[in-house]
Amino acid sequence: MGFTQAKKLTGNARGCLIYEPLFLIPYSMFSTYSSIYMYQLGVTETGIGLITSIGLMVQVLSSFLSGYLTDRMGRKRALLYFDILSWTVATLLWAVSQNFWFFVVAAIVNGFQKVPNTAFYCLLVEDTEPKERAYVFTLLQLIAVVGGLFAPLGGLLVYYFSLVPAVRIMFVLACILMTIQFYGRHFATRETDIGYRKMEESKSMSVAEGMKDYISVMKDMLGNPALLMIFGVYILFHFQTTVKTTYVSIFMVEYLQLDSGLISVFPAFSSIIMLVFMKWLMPRIQEHQIQRTMIWGFIISVISNVVLILAPEGDLLLLSLSTVIAAVGTMMTYPYLETAVANAIDDENRAKVFALLSVLILLFISPSGVIGGWTYGIDPRLPFLLVGGACAVSIPLMAAYGRRSVQ
Repeated sequence: MGFTQAKKLTGNARGCLIYEPLFLIPYSMFSTYSSIYMYQLGVTETGIGLITSIGLMVQVLSSFLSGYLTDRMGRKRALLYFDILSWTVATLLWAVSQNFWFFVVAAIVNGFQKVPNTAFYCLLVEDTEPKERAYVFTLLQLIAVVGGLFAPLGGLLVYYFSLVPAVRIMFVLACILMTIQFYGRHFATRETDIGYRKMEESKSMSVAEGMKDYISVMKDMLGNPALLMIFGVYILFHFQTTVKTTYVSIFMVEYLQLDSGLISVFPAFSSIIMLVFMKWLMPRIQEHQIQRTMIWGFIISVISNVVLILAPEGDLLLLSLSTVIAAVGTMMTYPYLETAVANAIDDENRAKVFALLSVLILLFISPSGVIGGWTYGIDPRLPFLLVGGACAVSIPLMAAYGRRSVQ
């Protein structure tokens, strides 16, 4: 799957992905420092976990509403309006934050991101052939990887301006670039055929009726064991990602005693490893090898967290090794997991099924911030033990799903 194949993208997939760097580049810059930024402004580790959990609880509500709103408003309008609310407004709030309560308000506003998340997912895949979706999600991951290469720019800003002013600059930059992306993508895409039909159906449907529709959708989900298995793997993937993203930067700076300007090198290093993997190894993975590849990806992810836990203070060698292993593990799981979930969901009910999946994810990971903060307070290595455990549980689930899907 070479990089030149990006020219093959057409329609909404092209319109969605071509503007995605304007989101992912600034996101990769500030996400590395967001936890440390809160910490520097006086928010404790437990407070950071509480803010994370509050944001996740709001995401539960917005996830539940996202299927209805995406069908009622249409994919494009729901995507534009709620992206502006949850990201343009949120990044401005983060840029001027002074204490715990500023971050709470920003987390609540940013919590509505699940509405555009569902709308984007529908817009991206509904007019894309199932056999092409692995390719689309791989390109999406490629863009995220390239965005990670820009993380050291955040480190340069921290070096020249100190951490808090530099992160404020990153949030203002993110606000501008993300807003450009939202409008550019809006005019580069068209409403899907299913989106038009759902908008028409929703016109005569009350909010209560729209909510009741979730019941029949949930019954169908519960009656599909294979779907529940792949959803279980997906939920665990998001749990471990949330915990690790929240605490890895603080762990590096506070526990491993690395300079705050240095930690931005690791996302870029990870991105380079992912690019190499995508260029040379992914094209060699055949379709019948995908299930086995994902299982090995989770095994490798477990190993990466063990190496991180064992790293002594200031040991860049083991940190680099953990970063390399984690990057390989992610590339062996993420694109294929997203594709498996996308192909398991019926187009007719995609918005509502994905909304319910998002709710399930958030119900499981909402306590992750508090759990992560509590375990970090006991021992800074414990959150990463949880992360490795989530990856380990995914291995038998993925194996069971593989057996079920071939029956």
